[in-house]
Amino acid sequence: MKHWKRFPNNSHVARYVECYWFLEKEQNDQSSHFPKLNPDPTAHLILAPENQAFHYRQTEKTQIGHGDYWIFPHKNTFTIDHSDPFKIIGVKFKTGALYSLDSLFLDLKLDQIEAVDMRALIASDVFCSGDLLNDTAKSPEQISTRLDELLQPWVLQSHEDKHSELVRLILPLLDNTSISEIGRVLHRSQRTIERSFLRVTGLTLKQCQSMIRLEAILNYLYKLDNADIDWADLVAQFEFSDQPHFIRHLKRFIGKTPSEYARDRDLTIDIYGDFELS
Repeated sequence: MKHWKRFPNNSHVARYVECYWFLEKEQNDQSSHFPKLNPDPTAHLILAPENQAFHYRQTEKTQIGHGDYWIFPHKNTFTIDHSDPFKIIGVKFKTGALYSLDSLFLDLKLDQIEAVDMRALIASDVFCSGDLLNDTAKSPEQISTRLDELLQPWVLQSHEDKHSELVRLILPLLDNTSISEIGRVLHRSQRTIERSFLRVTGLTLKQCQSMIRLEAILNYLYKLDNADIDWADLVAQFEFSDQPHFIRHLKRFIGKTPSEYARDRDLTIDIYGDFELS
């Protein structure tokens, strides 16, 4: 298994892109064939060889295709078919970024996996994801520089309005500010911030904040062996009202109780690691 993560170096791209990441599963890798992708308020653009298949299942809905594709923000867990070797590059966008990048995204798509024509997206007749993936033997820094160059013309066509600018102020507050306090901090009415946030992200403030907290919990648990997990301490650390509240939170988003999750450890972070910065 090979993987890395890099941040954009270009300031224009970094306004909308959180990071680039790379993942390769080789023939002899013994990792789980069906990892689960936890709910995420961000969109990922996946670059893949033209003939490489993708297969995502969510309850009774299956989304399949080949080549490059979008993973749009999703409120529910996906099960991914990774039974065959694969190689992909991911572009993780910041929450709400697509609203400003293309009028096609104003009608936001949630819980969707959708094939994308990269040449049309970045207005390049010569781009080929397969060629870029063949160059991954180069340093991650070289690949991320190339991605900066590819994406810059597209992001320079972005549009900002009062809603996207307000969401840009709201997002840093979601980590440690109650939703009821955000309006006061920003001197806006609760109705104004809720309306702008839903318009830009397709999600409510509560949905997004819950996903952010879930990711923090999963990152925390990833670093611990099961024997080292203190559930009562975790409940207090992540400010749940009590243990049943925490159980409901986990069950709602990943479909498992804490003990079931600890037993299975089958989310992508458990299978592939936390993609530390290279």
